[in-house]
Amino acid sequence: MSNMVTPLPHHALSAKVPADHLPFKTLNDLEPLSGILGQERAVEAIQFGVAMQRPGYNIFAMGDSGTGRSSYVTSYLKSEAKRRTPPNEWVYINNFTESHRPKALEFAPGHAAEFEKEIRSLIDGLMATFPAAFENPSYQQQKGAIDRAFNEQYEAAINKVERVAVKIGVAMFRDASSVSFAPMKEGKAIEESDFAGLSDEERDDFQNAVSHLEGLLNEELLSLPLWKRASYEQLRQLNLNTVKEALDPLMATLFEKYQDDAPVQEYLQAMRSDLDKTIIDQLADDKASDNRDEIGRRQMYEEMYLPNVAVTHSPNGGMPVIYEPHPTYRNLFGQVEYSSDQGMLITSYRLIRSGSLHAANGGYLILDAEKLLTDHYLWEALKRALKSKTLKIEHPYADMGLMNTTTLSPQDLPLQVKVILIGSRDIYYLLQDADPDFQEMFRVLVDFDDTLKRTKEAELSFARLMKDRIDKEEYANVTRDGVAALIEYSSRLAEHQREMAAKIGDVFELLGEADFVREMARDELITADHIARALKAKKHRTGRVSEKIIEEIIEGTVLLESEGTAVGKINGLTVMQIGDSHFGAPARISTTVHPGGKGIVDIERESNLGQNIHSKGVLILSGYLGNKYAQRYPLEISASIAMEQSYGYVDGDSASTAELCCLLSALIQIPLRQDLAITGSLNQYGEIQAIGGVNEKIEGFFNVCNARGLTGTQGVIIPKSNANNLMLSDDIIDAVKEGKFHVYAISTADEALHLLTGIEPGVADEEGNYPEETISAKVIERLEAISKLGEEDEEKEEDEDDVKNHSSKADSSSSKNDQGKKEPKKN
Repeated sequence: MSNMVTPLPHHALSAKVPADHLPFKTLNDLEPLSGILGQERAVEAIQFGVAMQRPGYNIFAMGDSGTGRSSYVTSYLKSEAKRRTPPNEWVYINNFTESHRPKALEFAPGHAAEFEKEIRSLIDGLMATFPAAFENPSYQQQKGAIDRAFNEQYEAAINKVERVAVKIGVAMFRDASSVSFAPMKEGKAIEESDFAGLSDEERDDFQNAVSHLEGLLNEELLSLPLWKRASYEQLRQLNLNTVKEALDPLMATLFEKYQDDAPVQEYLQAMRSDLDKTIIDQLADDKASDNRDEIGRRQMYEEMYLPNVAVTHSPNGGMPVIYEPHPTYRNLFGQVEYSSDQGMLITSYRLIRSGSLHAANGGYLILDAEKLLTDHYLWEALKRALKSKTLKIEHPYADMGLMNTTTLSPQDLPLQVKVILIGSRDIYYLLQDADPDFQEMFRVLVDFDDTLKRTKEAELSFARLMKDRIDKEEYANVTRDGVAALIEYSSRLAEHQREMAAKIGDVFELLGEADFVREMARDELITADHIARALKAKKHRTGRVSEKIIEEIIEGTVLLESEGTAVGKINGLTVMQIGDSHFGAPARISTTVHPGGKGIVDIERESNLGQNIHSKGVLILSGYLGNKYAQRYPLEISASIAMEQSYGYVDGDSASTAELCCLLSALIQIPLRQDLAITGSLNQYGEIQAIGGVNEKIEGFFNVCNARGLTGTQGVIIPKSNANNLMLSDDIIDAVKEGKFHVYAISTADEALHLLTGIEPGVADEEGNYPEETISAKVIERLEAISKLGEEDEEKEEDEDDVKNHSSKADSSSSKNDQGKKEPKKN
């Protein structure tokens, strides 16, 4: 005879923090812990990932959000990066020969801004020197001399012609651009009106004289273009010399400073050549200089010569650690912007904007995997950049034909960066399956555990982490019992008495809410009481649905008994999840059994509400019944199992033990206790296996019983293997302590049947027979009876078949006899 299972003692229902584990009065007695709690495996992995410098050793930090993965990874990288040499800086510069392909210059840390400053002061020098250099009396004198020399040659030619004209009696007039002739009489030019009064001979003489003079003039001015060219050349040389005299001293220091830096030297040479042209074009021409104001001129110099600094680093700042919260193509790779000029989009090297990869180049870039993967093109571009080790700025969708504005192709930069992706387990395994490059490029997995072992050392470290938190957030000090309550809450989240949840974010959230409760109460310290009140308030905020379900059970809208007995009905324990809140809700399972060959019909599955694991549980149930009870007689029953008043999807196999007890109750008509609720997964040999959400499930049934009034016999049955997962609320522990509620832990289906029926399940002897009046004996008797019913039905059917066969034989013989006779023909 087996003994009835005894309920668990109250101290086994939770894991309180022992008094000697937290040797302090308040958190102010402790040193703060900066870093991460536990996670030795992850810490080891990230140390390896950062130290390993070979290509392909990028890092994927995997785990749930709230485990501290992002903050730990960032702080560890920053502490490592500080010790290392900062990378070089980059600036984009104008390419004077191909303006659509800007070049890039590399500088030592801190020098890019210095170079920009030097070019700015050069521009200041240009503004001060020009156009002043062209207004200098010496320049004006030389320019005047060149103009004069040209004018003198021109004048000499004209005078020569004029002298001849006077000799032959023709007056010569000239203005700025033309020369004209008129006949003379008595030493005076005659008017146009008098010209008509001349004789034909006089007029012809005048025309011949004019023709002669024009020919002479052309002859004398034949060399005018040559004089002009010589004059222009002299002026150009003068301008160049003037610019050179003014500019060389301005740029000499730059050439000297960067004499050993070939790329910068090359840029300064190109800039020097371009300046000659720009200054002369803009300033030597008097009209152009009138039109351009000072601001416009400065802007022009800046647009052409000022370097565009892409990235800077402090010489003592170590390697960069960049977190990009919003990874888009532009934010990562940078972009070329446009400005509008009279309705046209224009761009230049000054409008190149750098991205996070520029900032992180030579260091570390941290990205959220989920955000990164929303854009397939971006993921491919990042892989391309890491493989080729080049940072290219391009329009991301240009090759799709979505870009038709002319754009720049800035020089590619060498890329040396370690990328750290932070993401969930699902994303990591998805990438491993779907992307062959992923494994090759992200070889370091930093796996953050979901739970931590709850040792004395870990509890003290937890307290030190809380101290760090209250210092950072400026919360009030926390007492020892307050810290103990937080540790117990963490174990509750982990669903284990010897573990704590790694999701420290949830604990921080509760601590913040407890500090708010303390503030409202105007207390000085955060105690266990404030934490309990904060938890209660949170439960109330998110508990509308769970309260509604209990209300409906109390009112009788949802049928569920918590007293008495019933045949074919049992209280199962379920967990519901709505958003981020989980709560337990008891549910009645009912079963009907009758002779037949359909086997066990799962109504949930038949109505497409039962999910795969639930269906698996029902199939295992058939396996167990067949193995234990149907060795001699076939399992010729038709049974229907239903989760009553359930209108949504049902999943999980934690109801399979309850379904077995309910099925056997209906089969042999034995009543089951309704003051007990049960959960547990069954295997084919009747062993009870662990289930999830045990705390919520127990609390769900307790809340119903408590609302109706505890009778002292009520309780729940759970798998023995779930005893470690118990972290129940204080009101249940108090009720158990007072003997008003009970928690039973079982390991076999027989123990469950014994508790629910009060009848021995029975142990088989060597021949496989069970003692009379035990549950097993009754089940086998009932199966035998059903089997015999089936046999009787078969015999009856056989008798009827014989009669049918006999009569059909007689029919067939008579028909044969009839075949020999012929009917007489009817006319």
